[in-house]
Amino acid sequence: MNKHLFSLPWLAGLSLSAALLTGCQKAKPAAVETLASSVAAATDNVPVTLAPVRQRVLAQPIAASGQLSSETEARLSFKTGGIVRRVLVREGDFVRRGQLLAALDLTEISAQVAQAEQGQTKARRDLARFGRLLADSAAPREAVENLRTAYAVAQEQVRIARFNQRYSEIRAPVAGRVVRKLLNEGELAAPGTPVLFMNATAGATWVLKAGIADKDWARLQVGDAATVLLDAYPGQEFAGQVSQLAQGADPATGTWQVEIRLRPRAEARLATGLFARATLRPRRQATYRVVPAEALVEGEGENAFVFVPAGPGPGGTTKVRKVPVQVAFLQGPDVYVRHGLDSLTRVVQRGAGFLTEYSTINVL
Repeated sequence: MNKHLFSLPWLAGLSLSAALLTGCQKAKPAAVETLASSVAAATDNVPVTLAPVRQRVLAQPIAASGQLSSETEARLSFKTGGIVRRVLVREGDFVRRGQLLAALDLTEISAQVAQAEQGQTKARRDLARFGRLLADSAAPREAVENLRTAYAVAQEQVRIARFNQRYSEIRAPVAGRVVRKLLNEGELAAPGTPVLFMNATAGATWVLKAGIADKDWARLQVGDAATVLLDAYPGQEFAGQVSQLAQGADPATGTWQVEIRLRPRAEARLATGLFARATLRPRRQATYRVVPAEALVEGEGENAFVFVPAGPGPGGTTKVRKVPVQVAFLQGPDVYVRHGLDSLTRVVQRGAGFLTEYSTINVL
């Protein structure tokens, strides 16, 4: 009997829960219908304007940026190592062709030259003495031939020492300007370590080196046109041309380098390191559909949607259809679409942001 008494509240609670659940299930379709009708009412008869889908055949431009440099720039260094004795120029100095720019302390190098010359003198003396003995048949011919070889080696050692002595100073290879001084007097210069960095001024060719993505690199060819903008000269455009394409990716950045040669302007003074932005125009063209940027909705990366008229709706309105598109690039107020609009002639322009897939529109 006690078991029946304790089970009654449990049965009553179960009955109450079932009743509530049944009531909610009956109320749910009505609430959904009310919400759907409210949304539909809010998006019915939306006033919009339409824009035509235009077609254009052109090459998608490529944006790149980098620093300006000169094709005639030179990193000057000593062939041999040693202590820097003199640096005769400063950054920004103009230098003439053949002008002495820097020199090493020649104490060690001059000693090496003297040592090689003395070795040459001894080899010549030995060869002369044994040559006389050979004439008197007092020395074997093989010994004389060995001395002749030793004398030839000594001569070459003198040539090497004098060559190193000559390149223990730096002279300007062309007329130009010193851009950067990398070592000072008293410092130890290793062989081949850059000491001065200079640019030629007469007939200098300026180039912009920039990294681009592999998909853009594949569309470019040597000779493609470019427009270059320099921060130093706002509002002025410099014409350019692709002069070189890298044949391998930069392992540090993963980009592919393109070199753009600029056509100089008389009124613009250029210098190494100026920041520049370029717009490259490949010769390979493609067909794009063009619509106003205002027509795009829900854009993410290259993917977006547009609304297009989809036939008559109730009360003189027009239904719409949501169409996915793939954007190629933006240019001014227009969007160039790669895929998605091939068979369409019009898209919703003004008012597209207020539409859903269930909207009807009133074309103004």
